[in-house]
Amino acid sequence: MTLKTILLGACSALVLSGPVLAETLTIATVNNGDMIRMQGLTEDFTAKNPDIQIEWVTLEENVLRERVTTDIATGGGQYDILTIGNYEVPIWAKQGWLAELNALGDGYDVDDLLPAIRGGLSVDGKLYAAPFYGESAMIMYRTDLFEKAGLKMPESPTWEFIADAARKITDRNADINGICLRGKAGWGENMAFVTALNNSFGGRWFDENWQPQFDQPEWKEALQFYVDLMKDAGPAGASSNGFNENLTLFQQGKCGMWMDATVAASFVSNPKDSTVADKVGYALFPSKEGVDNHGHWLWSWNLAIPASSKNAEAAQKFIAWATSKEYTELVASKEGWANVPPGTRTSLYENEEYKKAAPFAEPTLAAMQAADITKPSVKPVPYTGGQFVAIPEFQAIGTNVGQLFSAVVAGQSSVDDALAQAQSATVREMTRAGYIK
Repeated sequence: MTLKTILLGACSALVLSGPVLAETLTIATVNNGDMIRMQGLTEDFTAKNPDIQIEWVTLEENVLRERVTTDIATGGGQYDILTIGNYEVPIWAKQGWLAELNALGDGYDVDDLLPAIRGGLSVDGKLYAAPFYGESAMIMYRTDLFEKAGLKMPESPTWEFIADAARKITDRNADINGICLRGKAGWGENMAFVTALNNSFGGRWFDENWQPQFDQPEWKEALQFYVDLMKDAGPAGASSNGFNENLTLFQQGKCGMWMDATVAASFVSNPKDSTVADKVGYALFPSKEGVDNHGHWLWSWNLAIPASSKNAEAAQKFIAWATSKEYTELVASKEGWANVPPGTRTSLYENEEYKKAAPFAEPTLAAMQAADITKPSVKPVPYTGGQFVAIPEFQAIGTNVGQLFSAVVAGQSSVDDALAQAQSATVREMTRAGYIK
């Protein structure tokens, strides 16, 4: 045996016996409760996949959107997995910015995904993101406060009823606000709610010729209603409150009603976190009297792989784990069935254990099934989307309008001035983008 052979054999032995170098997946996600829970359960994934390690980048919603949009548009390659909404997925997939999810494994059961959710994440029949949780919008309200005030929540409430009830159950001395609604500026923060509100008032963002509609009576009525209600029955500092801030207020017993994402139901009804867990009722998102539209909100937070990722194979393994039926069962074993991620799979709503543990299961499914993103307004529109407009320009336009409306809630501007500025700015942007000829 030659010295060269001995040395080669020794080197091979070192390679075979040495530690396995792990791939590192960098995952950008939002600081919502379900995502925080997922991070706490990641050891289950890494134990099954010791060659893959996870690095989390957890950000507030507006910051997350800004960073991942900048990174993917420039091909920066900072992240291997992005947490993005059903607004971004089809737009980015058509741009070639996302990798197709075609290796989720034989046991993943893509056909179990709720059709409306799966459809919003597919382009030309190909899946470009997997849903972590899905949601519509509904009312969460304090049954004890309603009973005390002699009120009964209707099956299909109107905004007129909600406004009257909110003012009646407001008790400033007891630090109870009749209603909590989003006021924090952002196309996916206050504008998610305000757009749904405007839809339910019979309004729309654009007419059939893409002309902005902020100069129309529906927007004036909806925005004035919102601002007056927040002033009379909302919490102090409402212009800074988004989903997480209002969730905290409701859990602390400081909100009589909260209109927001159905995903919040598991958190407000969890006795570990909520002081009013046993006093929560649920109802359909309101409509204005005489308008057949209950907001039409449909959203999902999804996991997607940017085309720039060098670790796409490992990323698909993680996405398959995090959005699987098995992950749902893992959460149920650790936190109980009421706390599993909702709104993505048909099988969950056929699960008797889940339906028994989650009193909000049926209202959530009903709200999601009622949402029709192809008809967001009772008037004809050239776009799709529920609480957003599914065009690339909406992200910038919606955030600008959100800042104008948040300033009204803060008392820094008037409804008329905000609407006039929204109209002129949006006309300018839509003209520049070529929608208005």
